[in-house]
Order: sequence, then structure tokens, then C-alpha cells
Amino acid sequence: MSHGIHVENEKEEQQFVDLENENVMDDHEFKIPEDKIPRIGMEFDSEETAYQFYNEYARASGFSVRRSSVHKDCHQNIIDRIFCCSCQGQRGYDKREVNFKSHRPETRTGCCAHMKINSRYTGKYTVVEFVADHNGHNLVSPHKVYFLRSHRTITTQQAIQLDNLDKSGIPPKTSLDYMAEQVGGRENVGFILEDLRKYLHSKRTIQMKGGDAGGVLNYLQLKQSEDPNFFYAIQVDKDDLITNVFWDDGQMMADYMCFGDVVCFDTTYRKAKEGRPFALFVGVNRHKQINVYGAALLYDETAETFMWLFDTFAKCMNRKRPITILTDQDAAMAKALQEKWPETCHRLCIWHIYQNAASHLSSVFSSFQDFSKDFSSCIYDYEEEEDFIDAWHDMLDKYGLQTNDWLERMFKKKEKWALVYGRQVFCADITSTQRSEIMNSVLKKYVSHKYNLLQFFHHFTRLIDNRRYREMEADLRTNHSTPKLSFSVEILKHARTIYTHEVFKLFQKELSKAHGAKLEIVGDGGIISQYKITPFRKKYEHDVTYDASNGKVLCSCKKFEFAGILCSHSLKVLTLQNIVEIPELYIKKRWTKKAKRGIAEVSSKSSATLNEPSEDMKEKNEKARIGERYRELCRLHNQLATRAALTEETFESAKNNLHKIIEEVDLKLDNTGIPKPTSIIPKIKTTSCIPINRKTIAFLQTTPCPSIHSLSQLSQVFMQYLLTYDYVFFLRKMAGHLEYEG
Repeated sequence: MSHGIHVENEKEEQQFVDLENENVMDDHEFKIPEDKIPRIGMEFDSEETAYQFYNEYARASGFSVRRSSVHKDCHQNIIDRIFCCSCQGQRGYDKREVNFKSHRPETRTGCCAHMKINSRYTGKYTVVEFVADHNGHNLVSPHKVYFLRSHRTITTQQAIQLDNLDKSGIPPKTSLDYMAEQVGGRENVGFILEDLRKYLHSKRTIQMKGGDAGGVLNYLQLKQSEDPNFFYAIQVDKDDLITNVFWDDGQMMADYMCFGDVVCFDTTYRKAKEGRPFALFVGVNRHKQINVYGAALLYDETAETFMWLFDTFAKCMNRKRPITILTDQDAAMAKALQEKWPETCHRLCIWHIYQNAASHLSSVFSSFQDFSKDFSSCIYDYEEEEDFIDAWHDMLDKYGLQTNDWLERMFKKKEKWALVYGRQVFCADITSTQRSEIMNSVLKKYVSHKYNLLQFFHHFTRLIDNRRYREMEADLRTNHSTPKLSFSVEILKHARTIYTHEVFKLFQKELSKAHGAKLEIVGDGGIISQYKITPFRKKYEHDVTYDASNGKVLCSCKKFEFAGILCSHSLKVLTLQNIVEIPELYIKKRWTKKAKRGIAEVSSKSSATLNEPSEDMKEKNEKARIGERYRELCRLHNQLATRAALTEETFESAKNNLHKIIEEVDLKLDNTGIPKPTSIIPKIKTTSCIPINRKTIAFLQTTPCPSIHSLSQLSQVFMQYLLTYDYVFFLRKMAGHLEYEG
């Protein structure tokens, strides 16, 4: 049996058979050793050995080999076989050819070169016929012979490397160039670009043999077996067809517990050619980086779909809903939020409002240069509702827009986008879903419209891993370095010790603006003081109140309420009061170095595990530890099974030892009162009210999880016994012993 993946691609070979005269080589030019030339009476142990010998002769001679006629006995053993030149015979007539616009070049020339083997008399495969002369075609020069089909093979080792390159998002051509660089040229790789593409296509076809839905569910099932905290849910229509899929993992849940107070929800990205909306729940972490809290592949953007999605997201997060959610102006989305998350503050993305304004008011923007400034001022600048309304009407009068329908509709929704109505609500200093837009632009670098659903899921996971890697980099930088101070002030030194680098930069910027601001004392009653702060080179004033009894400082700009960081106006007053440390009341934990302290793990459906977990949380944490032990045992068993299965002796030795381990494990588990598990195949996880496609379930029941399917009989007898960790050392020792024994 051949080790590797032989290429079956006659079309590719056609490009190289019809060679120019410069490639023709006379017989005397071939310097082939005598022992490499077939001769009558030569014997081989197997048909495959004979084929490999003749194929090596063909490589040296400059032609390609094809397996031709064969005879077998009643037990399907090969009696005789003919290996011939690929140009042997003539192409058969195809009645469909009359409709073809272009025809394939002829490659069959009736060449008579061949070698025949027979095992009828000696039990070995003996060469009984050999014709060396070729007719009707040219032979290929040695430096081009690697183009011929029988000399193109993707070995098992190459296939593993190609799989890893493909998983990393590297295109086929770049992968081939990389492998060619490793071996000193494409002629030494052993296959061509078309072979690589066909291999990847066939691999994906096998992975998706249950259809898109079956492949995706298998993938989600595998992720759940790897991560006990992984959660997914699906929705089906009346015909039992999957419509919507939502998923997230344990790390997303943990991030949401820390930073899920503000969420941006966006569906602008479209998956592949079918145009299905890809929905993302994103936010910002303590480093002002994008965090993903959940993802969904939707069938449509109806209110019913969004209701299901928001309800599923809340169930996954133990009913914890965000304080604020930012979306675009989709009416169905707004209806679903009002229905499912009525207590969450729904804000509209200002970036989308600007985009729509540029579309509906294009003539105004082009005719009046100041309109953009005035429109922006209405959105951002006003702290009192009365001032905002006056400025809005002044803008309409100034540009003659009193009857503009779009502005009239927008004014009716002013509470959702004008900052004067949203300053008191925490938004983590986010005013638009542009965080989602940025995430979508990053996503496009990882996925392609050519990807099937399974590939899409895999490469989306790569993106998430990349974001987490960047967060770890920021964590390391924050914990092992200290930012420079622009000026030496005690309160700034204190801020440096508590905030992450990115948030500290924002705080330092506010403090620097405070030094240039003008302060006016309005009232000083002893305990409560009132001030008016005018920023440097600005005309408008901000009212600040300081309460000495409790250290509270309130500013009319409401920056702390909105962004979680003290504004320059408040810092001006605190400096005046000789406050050298940020009051505890105004240190928002989500922006500090300790933002994740107390969050150890996340249960599969919800709340984070704190430093003093409840009994229920302890039970779920134990489940997570079991999952870790399970994965470690899987890895060791794969190694053990691979080595032990090579010979009957090592197989029996390993099998017998594993049976002994099973008996010992059973005894220990019986003593602790832990029952044996009934199944090791992870079950499909969905919300309780959502049915599953019955055909898909049938497919999954007949197709084991890949991580388990790959195990031999040797591993299957042991995998369900994973609750004790004592035998990992034994397995390592056994695997090492088998490696040594060879």
C-alpha cells in the first residue's frame, strides 16, 4: 500500500505531455543503472513494490505510469497486473463532446511500453512481459518530469504540514512557495499547485460530508468537548432546518463578566456569497482593546430573529444584561431590544447617523461648509436639554431645513443619539459601534467569501486567539513596566499605580487640560463648594460641585458617569482641594490593573467564579478540571495508540496494561462512590426550547467526535475512565517505553 496521497489529475498532465522538441531525449541519453531497469523474471513481494519499481524507472526515463488491466482470484488477490505508459491506448468516444466549446488535448497515442507481472506460479510477483520502447510521443527531460502525474505525490508528512498552513490562513500558492523554499525548489516538492488545491478541497469535502449544518454542529460539539464552558445554541424553522446559530466560549463569558457593562452590537458583516448576517457582541477591555462577547450567524434580520438572539445571549450570560448597548438604526433590532432588554439603555451609533446624514443631506454638506460643524455641535456639545433644542432649531433656520423629513424623523429619536440625553449613562467612552466596524475590517483579513461555514468558524477562532494574544501583551506591559509622567503630581503618580497604560494616558491628558483651565468660585459654604470651570481657549463653562463631607465631586459634563474617568474640570477642583489620590469612589474597577481579579473561571452558562465560590460553582469548577484531565489523557492515548498499534506484541502489551488500569480506576471510583460515565461523546448543547434537526442528530450519532474517532480500539477501552489523574504518569512512562522499544 502506498504511503501518501497520489494525485489523480489527468487534466494537469495534458499541459506537459505535448512538449517541444527541446525536451525530447534519445535512448542513449538515459543513463539508468542496470539494476533499475525491469527485466523478465524479476520478482517482487507485492504488487505495490512492483509498481514503485516501474514508476522509478519511468521517472528516470521521462514518462508517467498508469495501472492498467488486472486479474484477481475469488479472494480478490491480484493474479496479474499490467503497468503501462500513461500514453497507452486511445481516448474513447464521448458523445457529449459535440457540445463542448473547447476540447482537451489528446494524450493517448497508443504507446506500447509496459511491464506485466504475474503471481500464478511462484507466489511472488514476477515480471513476465516488458516493453521498453515508446511510440507516438516524446519523453520528458529530467528537470520537468515532476510535472507528470505518477511522479506527483503528497506524502503524509507533507499533508500534515499543508493542514497546518491552511489552518493558519496561508493561501495555497504561498504554502507551495514555502515548501519549495524548504527543499530547494518546486521540482523537489513532489506535487504541483493544482494537486495542493485538490487535496485541500477533498479534505474540506470530507469534513463537511454531513452538509454545512452537520459540519458546523460537529465543530461546535468538538469545541464543547475541548472547553467545558463553551456554549452554543441553534434555532430551526418549521421544516427542521437550521436558521440561526449563536456561540461563545468560556473566555468570552469571563470577559463579559468584567467588561460587559457596555456592548456594541453589529450585523454589517455578511458571511460569504449567501449574504447571511454575521452578528457580533463586542466591547472594550481595560486596555481599550476590542473584546468579543459572543457571535452569531443569522438567517435574516427580523425582529423575531433578534429576539431569539438577545434572549439566548442573556441565558448564556446568566441573565446579566449590559447597562448600555449601541446599535445602528435598524427598526427590528430596536423592537427586539425593547421587548427583551427593556432595562438596558439603547443608544444609536453616531457614526451611522453621520453616514446617513451625508446621504440624506449631501447637497447641504456640499453647499455649506459650517453645516458639519453645527450638526456635530448639536450631537456632542450641550449639557442641558433646553440648550440642545435651541441649537437644533437655530441650525434648521440657518440652513433652511425646517421641513426636511429625515431631520424631523431623527429629532423624534433624539434621546437615543444626542449626547445631552446620554451623558448620565455609562458608555465606556464609546459613542458609536465603530468598534464593531473595526472588528469587521479585521475579520475580513482572516476570512474569505470562498470559505465554507466550517472554514469560517475555524478562521474566526484564529481572529479571537489573535485578539487575546494582544490582550496578554498589554497585560504584560502594564504589569511589568511603568509609564512616564508628563509632570510630577501626586495624584498622577497614584493614577499610574492603579490604571492600565492606555487608561492612564487618558487620565494624564485630562489632568494636563485641568492645569490650563480657568476656575471661578461661585459659592463656598464650607462643606459644599461650587465652581465654574472654563477650559483653555474655550468659551463655554462647566459647573462643578465639591462636597467635602464625602469627597464627592460632580461636574455638569458628566464625563465620569459617561466614560468612567474623572474629567479635567473635576480634577481642577480636586487639585485646588489638595487631594493627592483619586477618591475610591471615582476609581472604576474595569479600567484598573485589577479589573480581572476575583474572576477565576466561568461556568458553562454564566457567572464567573469568584475567589470564594459557592458550592454550585465548586462543582462546575471540578467539571472544568475534569475536562483538562480528559484532554491530557486524550493526548497521551493518541501517542500510546500510535506506537502500540505498530506490532501485535506491543498492542497486546498495551491493551493488557490498560485493562489493569481500568480495573484499578474502577476500584478507586467505587470506593469514592463515583458512578461510571455512560458515554464519552459530547452531547449537543442547545437552549431548552429549541429543537434540533433530526437528520443532523442522526448524522452526529453515526459520526463520532473527531477527537474520539481518531482513537483506535486500544484507546476506546480506556477513555471513559478519566476522573483520576494518577495514571497520567503511567501512560507517559508506557508511551516512552514503546518509543524506546521501537
